[in-house]
Amino acid sequence: MGIRTYKPTSPALRFKSGFDFSEITKTEPHKPLLKSLKRKGGRNNSGRVTSWHRGGGHKRVYRIIDFKRDKTGIPSIVESIEYDPNRSSRIALLRYADGERRYIIAPAGINVGESLVSGPDAEIKNGNALPVKNIPLGTVIHNIELWPGQGGKLARSAGSSAQLVAKEEKFSQIKLMSGEVRFIPSNCIATVGQVGNVERENIVIGKAGRNRWLGKRGNVRGVAMNPVDHPLGGGEGKSSGGRPPVSPWGRPEGVKTRHNKRTDKFIIRRRKSK
Repeated sequence: MGIRTYKPTSPALRFKSGFDFSEITKTEPHKPLLKSLKRKGGRNNSGRVTSWHRGGGHKRVYRIIDFKRDKTGIPSIVESIEYDPNRSSRIALLRYADGERRYIIAPAGINVGESLVSGPDAEIKNGNALPVKNIPLGTVIHNIELWPGQGGKLARSAGSSAQLVAKEEKFSQIKLMSGEVRFIPSNCIATVGQVGNVERENIVIGKAGRNRWLGKRGNVRGVAMNPVDHPLGGGEGKSSGGRPPVSPWGRPEGVKTRHNKRTDKFIIRRRKSK
């Protein structure tokens, strides 16, 4: 895939860039694997906004993705590479030997017509899924389960991956792109390779309206508000806040919000450790 730039016929287009979608081989999704998706605009069941800066955006239909890769031992052919509006990565439609079709997250470098398989005896090649205990050390992997049978949870966005750094009988160590090193059970399923659409990080949005298409609304600075709306608001003239950055409810920025002691033992090195 490549990145497309535009002639600067307007200020919004001067720095804007987008995808050329050269890797996309099919524009219409496979209908049996579609599900309706209701937009909530960041509101809970009471109608209150609980996630700020969400709403609007283009209508979407959800593509059902096979994160578990539990169809073991049955070979499949990559039938198409498709765009998915619900995620940053591309998706691949697999047609299995028994006729069933499933979507998976498309790994980098995969092409239409390639044969993929999942299971403990699968070959170590891009797109194949197998237990972590059967993958050689140093292999780059993605779509990694945290617990067996749960489905892939880690390294699923565009260009992301993890590396298998150590293996034991019950647990293996993986290093994530954030720098975090953690234990996962050795019988968890992972997919070999890196997630595709690697160049997504180089895309320049170019204008605020493009974010609105994605359902992202503007974020008003706290110092631009009134004192009744934000702790940093108010002041004569243009004030800089007068205190360290805080949330609208006074919680300081940078404070750790993780309180899950049950899984602390699985994290060997945190992503922010020095």
